Amino acid sequence: MSGTSPRTESEQAFEQLNRRFRPGLMAFFLRRLGNHAEAEDLTQEVFIRLAGVDAARVQSAEAYIFQMAANLLRDRSRREKVRFDYRAEAMVAADAGVDLLDPLRVAADRESLAGLAAALGELPGRARTIFILYRLENVDKRDIAQAFEISLSTVERELTRVMAHLTRRVRGSG
Repeated sequence: MSGTSPRTESEQAFEQLNRRFRPGLMAFFLRRLGNHAEAEDLTQEVFIRLAGVDAARVQSAEAYIFQMAANLLRDRSRREKVRFDYRAEAMVAADAGVDLLDPLRVAADRESLAGLAAALGELPGRARTIFILYRLENVDKRDIAQAFEISLSTVERELTRVMAHLTRRVRGSG
C-alpha cells in the first residue's frame, strides 16, 4: 500500500482546470499588466479562489475563471487608485510643507487632544454629554433637548458655553 491517498474527483477536476487555464490566464494578465510577476501572482490568486470551489460543479469553467480574473483586475485597479490618491494627497501635503507623519507634529497633536479631553473633563456632566452627543455623535439638537427634557434654547446655550470653555482652554487662557 502506498503512502499517498487517492485523489478525489474534485482534486482531479481542479488539476485539469489548472493545466488547461493557467497558460491562458497568464497571457490574459500579462496583456493587461505587462508585468510577469504580477501576472503570476494574480493567476495564483485565481487558483487559490478556485480551490475553495468544487471545480467539478462549475458549469462553464472558462467563463467562470475568466470572470474571476476580470474581477481580480478590477479589485487591483481599485486598490491602485486608492494608493495613487493617497500618494497624491501626501505629495500635496509635502509641497505645502506638511509632513503627515512628522513625529513632532504627532506629539503636539496628541498633547492638544489630551488638553481638549482634560478641558472636557472639567465640564459639568450634562454640558459634557450634550457636547459629545452633538459634536461627536451627530445627534440633532432637538433630540438632545427631548432626551434631557430641556428646551432647544437651553441645549444651544450649553453648547455655546462648552465651546467658549474649550476655546479658552485650548488657547491657554482658562
